[in-house]
Amino acid sequence: MIRKKEIAVVALMAAALVCVWLLVSRVGRANDQAQTQFVQDAIHNAVLTCYAVEGAYPQSLDYLRDNYGLAYDQERYMVTYDAFASNLMPEIYVTEVEVSDR
Repeated sequence: MIRKKEIAVVALMAAALVCVWLLVSRVGRANDQAQTQFVQDAIHNAVLTCYAVEGAYPQSLDYLRDNYGLAYDQERYMVTYDAFASNLMPEIYVTEVEVSDR
């Protein structure tokens, strides 16, 4: 009889641990998505600031880094910045690079 109770307690604790692990994973993914959106918003805001100040969109991210203080983890995020013309809003795509040791 005691054996069945012990097994039930162990099974219940294992199920609780699995639930906690799933919850932590889900929160971690949501946090990663929020950080990626934050980087994209920061770049977008720097682009708009440059346009407001200079009357033209910047041709590169380096220009934003050098002149507008744009900073983000370049090892963690891959940014595609496609500037076609100085009077057209550039296309900006931010993707988080998977790091194996995180």
